[in-house]
Amino acid sequence: MASRSLPQRVVRAVGESPLAERLAHAQEVLYRPLIGWARQSFLHTDVLGHSVHPSLTDVTTGCWLGASLLDLAGGSGSRRGATLLAGCGVLAAMPTALAGAADWSELSGEERRIGAVHSLGADTATFLFVGSLVARLRGQHERGTALALAGNLVMAGAGFLGGHLALQRGTARRD
Repeated sequence: MASRSLPQRVVRAVGESPLAERLAHAQEVLYRPLIGWARQSFLHTDVLGHSVHPSLTDVTTGCWLGASLLDLAGGSGSRRGATLLAGCGVLAAMPTALAGAADWSELSGEERRIGAVHSLGADTATFLFVGSLVARLRGQHERGTALALAGNLVMAGAGFLGGHLALQRGTARRD
C-alpha cells in the first residue's frame, strides 16, 4: 500500500483529534441558536441538488483573493477597489458561514471534527479580513494588506479542509 501524502495525513489527524472533538462541541454550544435558524432558512436547501455553501465560498474567497491581488499588483490607485472587495467578502462571509453551519450540524464523527476545524479557520480568516477592512478605512493600507494576506493564507488551509469534506467525503450532496 502506498504511503499517504502530507495533506492526507493532515486530514486524518484532524479527523481523529480529540482536540477537534472538543472544538466541535464548543462550536455546537456557542452557535446552537444560529444553527437552528440556518437549518430552517433558504441557506439550507436542496433546490440545487447540493449544498449552497460551496457556491457561496467562491464569492467570499474570490473577493478576498481579488483584494490581495489588487494590493500586490495594482499600486496605490487600486486601494479603493481592494477595500471594496475586502468589504464585499466580509459581507458574503456571513451567509456562507450560516450555510456551512447548517450543513455541519448534520455531520458526525470524523467529518464533524474536520468541519469544526474548517469553521475555525474560516472564522479566523473572516476576523482577519474585518481587521483588514477597518485598517483600510482608517487609511492604514499597509496594515490592511498584511491582514488580508494573512486571511488568505488561513482561508487556504480552511478551504482545503472544506474541499476535502465536499469532494472526498461528499458532504455537500443532497441525496
